[in-house]
Amino acid sequence: MGVFTFETETTSSIPPARLFKALVLDADNLIPKIAPQAVKCTEVLEGNGGPGTVRKITFGEGSQYKYVKHQVGEIDAEKLTYSYNIIEGDALGDVVEKISYETKLVASADGGSIVKSCSKYHTKDDCEIKEEQVKEGKDKTSGLFKLIEGYLLANPDSYN
Repeated sequence: MGVFTFETETTSSIPPARLFKALVLDADNLIPKIAPQAVKCTEVLEGNGGPGTVRKITFGEGSQYKYVKHQVGEIDAEKLTYSYNIIEGDALGDVVEKISYETKLVASADGGSIVKSCSKYHTKDDCEIKEEQVKEGKDKTSGLFKLIEGYLLANPDSYN
């Protein structure tokens, strides 16, 4: 098995604690509401939302994938960190065993946020993952992030 790591940083004008509440703590409710074309629904299969919780995310009709299951690793609302693994679903394909994500939000000098993300693709056998292969997923994630950010800008009293 190989592990291929990709890191990204995204900036936002939204303060870190507020962004964390929307992006992590209430994502199951917010994302299907503002982007039903991306995520049709999210359901908890096991757990209470904390570490070990397994969720099934069913994608919207326009998606090339049907669903994924992800398992929460860590949620720390004080440190503004979140980690999870995609453990099942057609998005993994034939070569990826799981994808691990780690996200940390930090304050930027202008009062906004810097979102630092690390994704690790754990492949089956000796398969290799190249950055261009994950670009489409990164682009969709970036688009979803912009929708959440836009929602927060348009609704300044939410998630305070």
